[in-house]
Amino acid sequence: MVEPAPRSTPGAFALDLPDGGADTLAVSRMGRIVIPFAAGPRSLSVFWMAGYVGGLFIPFRDATNGSETYGAGRYLIDAAKSADLGGDPTTGTLTVDFNFAFQPSCAFDPRWACPLAPPENRLDLPVRAGERLA
Repeated sequence: MVEPAPRSTPGAFALDLPDGGADTLAVSRMGRIVIPFAAGPRSLSVFWMAGYVGGLFIPFRDATNGSETYGAGRYLIDAAKSADLGGDPTTGTLTVDFNFAFQPSCAFDPRWACPLAPPENRLDLPVRAGERLA
């Protein structure tokens, strides 16, 4: 279930995510999802990409970054790459599966500059699922 972002704080929706280079990606915070990990629930913000090609976007970091996965993090959903398992807008649900988490393009070629996960999307536990380093 996607919990909508609170509308009471001015500017709470719009932000620019750094991309590891000199630029940023304009996104809007739509809400958050709560994931029931064995160590307790954690949440991730869900973003809408305003630029690039648009669409849903959930970048995240976890305790595997830098050793088992790309140091700058991975993506759980990136509509720009057609990496979206869908959901139901009428009920506010979104399908997420960490088995489909993938490393951004910049993990494979330094010519790419990829948006980084903001502090609110940094998990304090390892996610040993999805794409990992060889």
